[in-house]
Amino acid sequence: MINLETPRKFDGLVTRAHQMAANVLRPVSRRYDRAEHEYPKELDMVAALIDGIGEGGGLAGAGAGAVGRGNGAAPGDSAAGNRNGSNLASLLGLIELAWGDVGLLLAMPRMGLGQAAIAAVADQEQLQRFGGRWAAMAITEPEAGSDSASIRTTATLDEQAGEYVLNGEKIFVTSGDRAELLVVWATLDRTAGRSAIKPFVVERDNPGLQLERLEHKLGIRASDTANFRLVDCRIPRENLLGSPETATATGGFAGVMQTFDNTRPLVAGMAIGLARACLERTRELLAQEGVEVDYDRPAHAQPAAAAELLALEADWEAARLLALQAAWMADNRTPNSLQASIAKAKAGRMGTDVALRCVALCGAAGYGEGELLEKWARDAKILDIFEGTQQIQLLVIARQLLGRSSAQLK
Repeated sequence: MINLETPRKFDGLVTRAHQMAANVLRPVSRRYDRAEHEYPKELDMVAALIDGIGEGGGLAGAGAGAVGRGNGAAPGDSAAGNRNGSNLASLLGLIELAWGDVGLLLAMPRMGLGQAAIAAVADQEQLQRFGGRWAAMAITEPEAGSDSASIRTTATLDEQAGEYVLNGEKIFVTSGDRAELLVVWATLDRTAGRSAIKPFVVERDNPGLQLERLEHKLGIRASDTANFRLVDCRIPRENLLGSPETATATGGFAGVMQTFDNTRPLVAGMAIGLARACLERTRELLAQEGVEVDYDRPAHAQPAAAAELLALEADWEAARLLALQAAWMADNRTPNSLQASIAKAKAGRMGTDVALRCVALCGAAGYGEGELLEKWARDAKILDIFEGTQQIQLLVIARQLLGRSSAQLK
């Protein structure tokens, strides 16, 4: 049975992550929000420290080893069915780091979603070659946003050269310009549907991988978001992750999509950390104006601002518990696709709602650049969009609850 208190063995992890957030990320948060696309040098130090945090390799590449790589309880494990492992450790650490700054968190070396795809489907030789390197995920295209199965980028095998040739366009690649590797989703055969979609590892300095532009964004400005064009981009055939056969899902669309069951709770954790920062600062600003929140009195017997803050904190707590449940299930190898989507949907909506309502509660103080509340309100929106939009999460949840396939419920 899950215990929703923070496991004592993770107390040190949470404390160190919070210290880094408070002492390194938060002080430079506004600076790198203004200096969009400038690489935060402070992150090199933070990345080195993060390597030592957490269970099973720390937070670097959080969630990367979570799918079938031994992070859950193994058969015969005495703790099987009740294990607090790397998924929960990563979630708890990321909540603290996001409390410091979400944009800087996403800009950290080796925090890319590409690691999760590599860990999910790579063979042992590929794990040795690519493990530990900063890998971004290139999946979204101009005509394939929420519907990843509509990918148009092609991969054609040149038998004589022993290489795949990739052609297409990828947009909204988080950390794409700074990463060492890109995990590019491409189809071996456009007529074969999902089974032909495979992940390919492309070195960032490959001449066929052309940077089109870096996006200017509403929030998370410390994190670069790149658009690429692949023009006769040649890679060794050994850089196809998993099996090349289109008839098998292993290493293909279904295999890599399973990584989202582990990474969606982590994105939920980012929203939870950011929302907690908003709530804490709002409570402080209200107190300065003489509005104290009394947790021993019912909401209706308190000032309207205090009552609203209590409601926001309750919404925050619900999202936190859902994310903890989804991460715990992943650690215990319990199917969690439904719970992961519920956690992501709830936390994404909660984060945006809390941030905006905290700005409203604080009035002019929350709207100006003198307070980070203004920045947090901008940062929050992406957490409701990427890793599956609110609408996509609700569709996934409906399919799971109704027992419908993607073809039956669109």
